[in-house]
Amino acid sequence: MKRLLVFIPLILFLSQSFAQHTNESSSISQLSMYQDSLANLGKVMINNDNELERQNANIMFVKTLVTALKVPNSFLFPFDSVKTASILNSPDNRFRIISWHVMNDDGSYRFYGAMQMNTGGALKLFPLVDYSPLLEHPEDSVTDNRKWYGAQYYKIIRVTGDKSYYVLLGWKGYTANSTKKVIEVLSFKNDKPVFGMEVFGTSKHKRIIFQYTRQASMLLKYVPEQDLIVFDHLSAPDEKSKKNPETFGPDLSYDGYKLVNGRWKYEDNLDMRNVPDEHDSEFTDPKKQAIEDRSSIQHN
Repeated sequence: MKRLLVFIPLILFLSQSFAQHTNESSSISQLSMYQDSLANLGKVMINNDNELERQNANIMFVKTLVTALKVPNSFLFPFDSVKTASILNSPDNRFRIISWHVMNDDGSYRFYGAMQMNTGGALKLFPLVDYSPLLEHPEDSVTDNRKWYGAQYYKIIRVTGDKSYYVLLGWKGYTANSTKKVIEVLSFKNDKPVFGMEVFGTSKHKRIIFQYTRQASMLLKYVPEQDLIVFDHLSAPDEKSKKNPETFGPDLSYDGYKLVNGRWKYEDNLDMRNVPDEHDSEFTDPKKQAIEDRSSIQHN
C-alpha cells in the first residue's frame, strides 16, 4: 500500500511534466510558423516596388504579429528570423518593443510598433500608433502609446534612481531629402507607457530630435562604460543653408549627453579617441542594404 501511495503522486508528476512539455513544444511550433510568415511579409514590406503591396503586407504583418503574441510564452520567443523589424528587450526584461517602418512612394515613412509586457501569463500589449504628422512640437510633447513619435529603435538604456525611466535610440526616416534620429524617453504611469520626459540638462525638451540630409549617415550611440550618449555634430554646408536642416551633415566633431544624477548633461567637442569603437552605433535604412542585417547599427 505504501508503495502504491508513493507511485500515484509520481505518475501525476510525470503526467503534468509531460503535458507541460507538450504544451511548450506546441507553442514553439506555432511561434515558428508565425515567425516564417512574419519574415516573408517583412520582405514584401521593405522590398516590393508597389506601395499598395507594401501596405497590404504591413496589414497582414500586424495581424500575424498580434496572433503570434497571443501564443503562451511568446515573450520568450525571440523572432530572430524577422529581419525587417527591430525587436528589443529592456535591460531589466520588463518589456520588449517591436518596431518597424513602411516607406511611401514619395520617400516619406510611416512607423509601426508594439510594446509587449513581460507578464509571465496573459498577453499585455500596447500598440504604438505613429502620430508624428500631427505633433506640432514633438520635442516638447509628452504623449502616450496612441500618440507615439514613431521611430525604429535600436537601443534601450535603463536609468535607475528616484525617477526610473528608459532612453530609446531610434532611426526615423523622414522624407526623400532628409532623415531623422531621436533620443526618446520612456516611463510608466499606472503601468501604462508615457513617452517624453524633461531629463536633458537645462533644456525643456522632452526628447531630442536630429535632422540631416539623407545623403549622409549620423552616429548616435550609447557608450555604457562612460554612461554617455555620443553623436555627430550636425552643421550646414554653407551660410545660406543654416536654417535648412535638410542640408545638415556631420562635421567631424562630436557632442553627447552624459548621465549625471539621473539627468543627461550636454557636452560638446568630445574626444572620440576615448570612446570605444563599436559596431552597434546606428540603424541604417534596410532599403539601402541587405535584408539580413536587422538593425544594421553601423557608422558608415
